Amino acid sequence: MLRIYNRENDHIVAHDITVGDGTAPLETHAGAPWIDMLAPASSEARYVESILGISIPTREEMQEIEISARLYSESGAEFMTITGLSQLDTDTPVASPITFILKGGALVTVRYEEPRPFQAFSIRAARSGAVPCATGEQVMFGLLEALIDRMADALERVGLKIDSFSREVFRHAEPKHRSSRTRDFESIIEQIGREGDLLGMVRESLVSINRLLTYHNAVEDADKKATRDARVRLKILQRDVSSLSDHASYLSGKINFMLDSTLGLINLEQNQIIKIFSIAAVCLMPPTLVASLYGMNFKHMPELEWTYGYPMAIGLMLISAIVPVIYFRRKGWL
Repeated sequence: MLRIYNRENDHIVAHDITVGDGTAPLETHAGAPWIDMLAPASSEARYVESILGISIPTREEMQEIEISARLYSESGAEFMTITGLSQLDTDTPVASPITFILKGGALVTVRYEEPRPFQAFSIRAARSGAVPCATGEQVMFGLLEALIDRMADALERVGLKIDSFSREVFRHAEPKHRSSRTRDFESIIEQIGREGDLLGMVRESLVSINRLLTYHNAVEDADKKATRDARVRLKILQRDVSSLSDHASYLSGKINFMLDSTLGLINLEQNQIIKIFSIAAVCLMPPTLVASLYGMNFKHMPELEWTYGYPMAIGLMLISAIVPVIYFRRKGWL
């Protein structure tokens, strides 16, 4: 899909373009501050290339992880690729590359997913005077702000979920009910794993955005063309990214602590079960010994013809089983 946003006074207006025989002339969209390409077809890419005189990177090129392939200048344009996140409200968030191309006063965005911040920013920019959108750089800053705000909300949700996991794992229980308390540790570990994956994706995206801002700032410093407003917004974005990165690192530490604690509690419960089986085996050893003695098939046994021999053997086995239990309870092992 190809959508071109033309500037009208202090806002922008979207125009969906169908590339073909009836495509609008190039001059119709000359000076457009923002050209948005969502999963572009080859014909759409050629159309934008003819407008700006640049080469649109393919999806495979956008997915390369080398810095030189993500941040570079070519044909008088800045090519900057970040890792964007979408579907953050679901259990299956998606990370995909988003390329920002700045040339002159125009911005071209190339993406293959539909992050909600793009929709939110386009709606706001369509309102008169809502956000600065006169140039491609201002649109890029606005999109990055929306992406950062979205990730901040995701980090807040991760923090709340970690707190809920903590209450679930470490919730208090009376000692007499502790043995009967059931906790689905497997489900908790799965949820911790999902939040850890999301946190890793957010950190990767923040790192890529910080690299973009650093690179764009370096290019502007070299060209000596940055306006005061652009410098201020860029520093604010860098500060926000830095603070979110620190918070993500803090949450990552809590995630690791929760995972280690949950696994530790699982081991404690398993050890408790093994201890019960061990004590039960020890308690059953004396009755087993008594039963083994009186189960031998010798002809001459003192109690063989005794009337009370059988009740005596049963009572001896019960006493020999009860005595260890009492001893273990006094020692606090049960």
